[in-house]
Amino acid sequence: MVVGDFANEVDVLVIGGGPGGYVAAIRAAQLGRKVTLVDKAELGGVCLNRGCIPSKAIISAAEHLTMIKDAKKMGVDVEGVSVDLSRLMEWKNGVVKKLTGGVSTLLKGNKVEVIKGEAYFSGKNSVKIATENASQTYEFKACIVATGSRPAELPFLKFDGERILSSTEALNLQEVPKRLLVIGGGYIGLELGTAYRKLGSEVTILEGADNILPGVDQAMVRMVSRNLKKLGVTVHTKAKVTSGKREGDEVIVTAEVGGEEKTFTADYVLVAVGRKPNTDELGLDQAGVELDERGFIKVDKQLRTSNPNIFAIGDVAGGALLAHKASYEGKVAAEVIAGQPSEVDYVAMPFVIFSDPEIAYTGLSEKEAKEQGYDPVVSRFAFQANGRALSMDKADGFIQVIADKETKQLLGVQIVGPEASSLIAEAVLAIEMGANAEDLSLTIHAHPTLPEALMEAAEGVLGHAIHMVNK
Repeated sequence: MVVGDFANEVDVLVIGGGPGGYVAAIRAAQLGRKVTLVDKAELGGVCLNRGCIPSKAIISAAEHLTMIKDAKKMGVDVEGVSVDLSRLMEWKNGVVKKLTGGVSTLLKGNKVEVIKGEAYFSGKNSVKIATENASQTYEFKACIVATGSRPAELPFLKFDGERILSSTEALNLQEVPKRLLVIGGGYIGLELGTAYRKLGSEVTILEGADNILPGVDQAMVRMVSRNLKKLGVTVHTKAKVTSGKREGDEVIVTAEVGGEEKTFTADYVLVAVGRKPNTDELGLDQAGVELDERGFIKVDKQLRTSNPNIFAIGDVAGGALLAHKASYEGKVAAEVIAGQPSEVDYVAMPFVIFSDPEIAYTGLSEKEAKEQGYDPVVSRFAFQANGRALSMDKADGFIQVIADKETKQLLGVQIVGPEASSLIAEAVLAIEMGANAEDLSLTIHAHPTLPEALMEAAEGVLGHAIHMVNK
């Protein structure tokens, strides 16, 4: 320790102010701990500032534009529809500002000390925090690392922030690209590619795997693929990108597609090939914190690292890189620090993709259920038979319920269709509470609404669905 650098003592130090970090800080403060939160960027983290919220704002605007254009079939004629992207971005930034301001108010209301600076471990229970004007050592009783992740780069196609973009820059464009090339057909590339197509871009997606959205139930993916084709999005799967370069205001990318070399030219290229944990500049080795081979922090069921006084949550702890998972883990870590017997349980974790149509799922797939020793029964109800979906002109998709054949316990639910991101909440609650198909069947659902499809699918498990033929 430098002479004159007297350490500040704190009960709980939280590094990172994203949806995991700020939630952990607030929960720890609620439980009576003295909490300090440090973040080198903006409160709210990637999710609020450069991810979930701004992307969904742009997706919503693109969806509004599509609905206006499609309203003609309902007898609604609208002339002269256009997009002013700079005004769209201004509105999006306003949404972000409102939410980040709310986070700041909540932290202040819970008496959490907030420091803008960079943290670096200097020992097993100490951190050096460098601010704009000074450097100070903090000694903690417990620390929660919640530093998140960042977009992964391709070595031959480095981000330049102008034409070769990560998701961060793609959320701040001031013009609608004439030609947008998306490298990566996962949820980030798919969501933004679809949105910009609806705003007027020519969009091409290159995905190295056999299908877009690898790892997602292919029955749901087929619905999305079909709609991408209708929207005019060009998708190449089994496409291995081999090189790329910028020439003026164009980017030229070469890829091997199905064994054939092809060249793609675009005004902008969005590289969405995954994310890397922000663990490389924290000095974790100084604190005795172990990482796995990909750079994620190893944790147990209570999110404790190899250093028993340090916890890790959210993207840095690996697993699904989801904001709501980070928030959930933040509460668990804070409760463990306070002496409560909390631990993580991901059985009913919701996954949501804001594609067109939306995809959402929770619990087990049919394959996973079989692997875990269940004898699953599967029931699928199509939105084509749902009155509300038809009246919205959004009848593509289905809800699928997977239950144990003997006990009828709910094991998993998969949804592709209108408002799947909201509909999944009922399924998450049902699985979390250990409900069975009869519980959903006996729950009266308002008519005409989209959630009726979940009730119908559950009735199909029991063999007495009304609005579809029972198997």
